[in-house]
Amino acid sequence: MRRIATIALLSLSPAAACAEGTMPQMDFANPLTSYQVVWMAVILVALYLLLARWGLPEMGKVLANRASVIAQDLAAARAAKITADQAVAALNATMSQARGAAGAEVAQAVAKAKAEAMAQAAALAASLDQKLAESEGRIAAARSAAMAAIKPVAAEAAASILQKLTGNAPEADILGQRVDAALAAGKAA
Repeated sequence: MRRIATIALLSLSPAAACAEGTMPQMDFANPLTSYQVVWMAVILVALYLLLARWGLPEMGKVLANRASVIAQDLAAARAAKITADQAVAALNATMSQARGAAGAEVAQAVAKAKAEAMAQAAALAASLDQKLAESEGRIAAARSAAMAAIKPVAAEAAASILQKLTGNAPEADILGQRVDAALAAGKAA
């Protein structure tokens, strides 16, 4: 009973225990402190057993599950990256092919346009050459007709002039030869 009174006294008056110079928590002579240490050990063992048997395995399962999910996500991300890289490579190859095909089509269209332009230019040149030949033929015919028409007029004018100047009519043969010579000299000039 005395013990209980001492325990009660010590528990009610910590200032009295501190007055002795020791802290009540470190006073192992006090039976209350030894009980507290025993109960603390019992609680720690119970917590250890509870955590070791139930809590830590559950946490291990959660961590293992999390690690497997992360590993699966990383594998899926790697696979998606490989697929994306392949898609980019295919896209680049397709773009390169399309550029090459477009360049070939442009070159073909340019060559076709040049060929058509050359054909049109050749046809136009042939047409112009034909028209030029026709025009030169008409000019030559007109010149011949004009020369043919000039000869009698020139011969008549020369005969009239000579008759007025000399008073005699010139001979037709000589006059025709001289008019032909003058017309030939004018044609050559």
